[in-house]
Amino acid sequence: MSGRIIAPSMLSCDFGRIAEEAQAVVEAGADWIHLDVMDGCFVPNISFGAPIVEAVRRSVSVPLDVHLMIEQPERYLEDFIDAGADYLTVHVEATRHLHRCLSHIREYGDSRNVKAGVSLNPHTPTHAFTDVLDDIDLVLFMSVNPGFGGQKFIPQVLEKIKEFRVLIDNRPNGRPLVMVDGGIKPHNIGQVADAGADAFVAGSVVFGSDDYRATIEALRNS
Repeated sequence: MSGRIIAPSMLSCDFGRIAEEAQAVVEAGADWIHLDVMDGCFVPNISFGAPIVEAVRRSVSVPLDVHLMIEQPERYLEDFIDAGADYLTVHVEATRHLHRCLSHIREYGDSRNVKAGVSLNPHTPTHAFTDVLDDIDLVLFMSVNPGFGGQKFIPQVLEKIKEFRVLIDNRPNGRPLVMVDGGIKPHNIGQVADAGADAFVAGSVVFGSDDYRATIEALRNS
């Protein structure tokens, strides 16, 4: 495995076969599994909840990266940790108490070493969460407006990633992983990597292909 992480998003898979689809992309070379939880309020779509995360957890052993696109995520943190999340990410725009949220993820998930993440929409500036950098293990930059798979990459996000990478690379206490989600394809993943991303969420490009392994290899090699 290379130093960069490919995390297929189950939002684009066949939901009727979600456990088998997770196994298939892991066998094809996926490093993580990304699970988008949507509530129909923070974003217009509704996806799935903790029972689906638990089903995927039973089917694969790779890290589960659970992305909560929900209002007041603090209400459900324990449910998703208990379901098997390894990384649990909340949106800075969705909670009034971001520090409390991150602290609870780390404290409740301490026995399983669950990591806390923050996600931000394309329009949200990075200074919205820099006060809690010491409490973050992962930062997820949305490169589309969240809610639906298959959207086009928003190129303006690249500059924001570059600026953030400069900020964190000189931190004495380590730095969070930088993940990007939305419109990732073989033709643009190199630009995203050059901007400073460590991890890449890819949904429709993987699950819409006839050969998961070839597509994941194309992403990694690009």
